[in-house]
Amino acid sequence: MKASIFITCICDSMYPQVGEAMVRVLEKLGVTLDFPPEQTCCGQPALSSGYWEDARPVAETMLTAFKNSQYVVAPAGSCITAVKEYYPLLFEKEPEKYRQAKELSAKLFEFSEFVVKILKQEDVGARFPYRVTYHSSCHARRFLNTDQYVRTLLANVKEIDYVPLPHEEACCGFGGTFSVKLPEISEAMVDAKARNILDTKADVLVGVDLSCLMNIDGRLKKQKTNVRVMHIAELLDEGMRM
Repeated sequence: MKASIFITCICDSMYPQVGEAMVRVLEKLGVTLDFPPEQTCCGQPALSSGYWEDARPVAETMLTAFKNSQYVVAPAGSCITAVKEYYPLLFEKEPEKYRQAKELSAKLFEFSEFVVKILKQEDVGARFPYRVTYHSSCHARRFLNTDQYVRTLLANVKEIDYVPLPHEEACCGFGGTFSVKLPEISEAMVDAKARNILDTKADVLVGVDLSCLMNIDGRLKKQKTNVRVMHIAELLDEGMRM
């Protein structure tokens, strides 16, 4: 099994440890990985803000970067959604690039989805003796429908004390440019999310979208809580090494 890592901007610049954890887990599961150096931003900020022509050059770069990949794995549902939802529309009048966009969409997977659906691994041999709750991010839940894979992986972690998050379907308030354009509403939403997390008395909040986790982690730290915020790859990586 061979796969390419699509690292995403936030992971590359702010959470490189998540990329490293993802690589360690996948390699332990027998995957041979590569990292196409041509990859860049997927263009999500421009695409979701309506600047489609500005997004075209970076999208073309992504098509080229992963042209020869068997599978592509990423740690962020929002970036995956941008590729799957927007690229076919962006290139719908260009037959060859449209074909490449559809090919990339078909072989692009969120990390937990790849582990469970493609590798057929529901139990990776992790142990994590802590109380854990899960934030279901909007893109993973509403567009990709990958929540099921995260839950499957968590259910098979030994000694974990999993507790459901109240109103887990509610957005954390980040929403990319939403949090910049409407900061008061965004702050109220992440405050509500933080309260629900604290109500669970969890030691750890886990998720699959780094932008959401960054937003929530910032709020929890501002409130001086002791809740650890982790990507699912980090939790599994740590648990596999216990």
